[in-house]
Amino acid sequence: MDDLKLAVSQAPILIVDDNPVNVALLEDVLDEGGYESLYSTTDPTKAVTLARAHCVDLILLDIRMPVMDGFQVMQALTDELKHGLPVLVLTAQNDRETRLRALTGGARDFVTKPFDTEEVLQRVRNLLELRLMLRERENQAEILEQKVHERTLEVREAQYEVIRHLARAGEYRDSDTGRHVERMSLFCQRLASAAGLPPHSCEHILYASQMHDLGKIGIPDSILHKPGKLDAEERRIINQHSAIGAHILRGNSPNPVIRMAHVIARTHHEKWDGSGYPDGLAGPDIPIEGRITAVCDVFDALTMQRPYKPAWSIEDACDLLRKEAGKHFDPHLVELFLEILPDILAIKADMDLGAD
Repeated sequence: MDDLKLAVSQAPILIVDDNPVNVALLEDVLDEGGYESLYSTTDPTKAVTLARAHCVDLILLDIRMPVMDGFQVMQALTDELKHGLPVLVLTAQNDRETRLRALTGGARDFVTKPFDTEEVLQRVRNLLELRLMLRERENQAEILEQKVHERTLEVREAQYEVIRHLARAGEYRDSDTGRHVERMSLFCQRLASAAGLPPHSCEHILYASQMHDLGKIGIPDSILHKPGKLDAEERRIINQHSAIGAHILRGNSPNPVIRMAHVIARTHHEKWDGSGYPDGLAGPDIPIEGRITAVCDVFDALTMQRPYKPAWSIEDACDLLRKEAGKHFDPHLVELFLEILPDILAIKADMDLGAD
């Protein structure tokens, strides 16, 4: 309560009255009442500027003034009044019409001229206490909202951290992939943006695409780490990683990233011409998340060195994308990928630099 009293005494107050005698009298009354931040004007056209310049918490406002009356001042301060700035009307007119018009215009209370000193002080105190208590409540609400926002971000980051570790579990089985998962997920985010996906979907694919090969957890090491070419049976087994990954991520998860990861895990080896696996989907029947991941996954895999192959040049990798557009890959996504190639190469350079 002592804090409230101090805040009330320090609250900026503006007096607007064309009569200098009234202004001087009110200043004396409020000064004697312990109010420290007083501003005044006899020119109503300056009222709005002063109110905003000093961020006042209360206006004592005369109604009958030349050039600009009190009603017009309140109208000019509509936004401030909507946000709780109280106006204490000073008027020698006590008729019902004036009162109703003032209340409709935004006034919170009245003092009738000639005014009683104690009445003025009490009405000023009441309005300021209410003003400051409401502001404190708003501040507390903002603080609470900020804390909720921060906690939400913490929870979301924790979820993403779990997703990143889950993605690394799949990568761990294929130890030569280096930073492939991180690079291609950034490629996916950039390509998704170029394809016009909404921002939240672009963020989701950044994390969901990292789990595209999660199903490799279920592939035997003898096949996954075989240095030479796979035979037909081994190829059949390793191709099962798409279905295995989708099975791991199955279920109607409330998390949109997990739901997208399920789609990507199952569809990133589908091909535009229908010759892919595991479902033989074709064209736009392949979810766009899977189509985006297919382009980015293959490009990064080609341009990275593996024990069984050297890294392809950027030019050769791009030539393959062009050649396979309309067969393996969505031709429109290939076109977009090549358009954003400078961004892709910048991401790749940053990642490679960070690995040194």
